[in-house]
This record gives sequence, structure tokens and C-alpha cells, in this order.
Amino acid sequence: MFAFIGPVGWNELVVILVIVLVIFGPRRLPELAEAMGKSIRKFKEASRDVEEEITTAVKKEETK
Repeated sequence: MFAFIGPVGWNELVVILVIVLVIFGPRRLPELAEAMGKSIRKFKEASRDVEEEITTAVKKEETK
């Protein structure tokens, strides 16, 4: 679906940030950044938990 979108460079990031700033305004930008940070943190924690569960399951199977 998004195969036509290549790697994102600095120029594209600047354009995206300007568009976000225009759409949401400077007042809401810190709120959006905080929400995004919390979401990324939760995703990393969930990924770590799944990885630990898989590792423990594999170790249990190996000891059998």
C-alpha cells in the first residue's frame, strides 16, 4: 500500500512538522508530544513483556 513512499529525509520531516504545527497550533503541540511519548513508552513496555514471555516459554520447553 505505501510501497511508493521511500525513506523519509530531513526535508520531508520539516514539511511534516510545519503542517502539524499549522493544523494543531503551538498551544496543543506539547500535549500531542506528551501523548505520543506515553504511547511509545507503553508500546515498548508491551513489546518487552511479550519478549520476556516468549523467552521464558522457550526456556521451559528446552528444559523438558
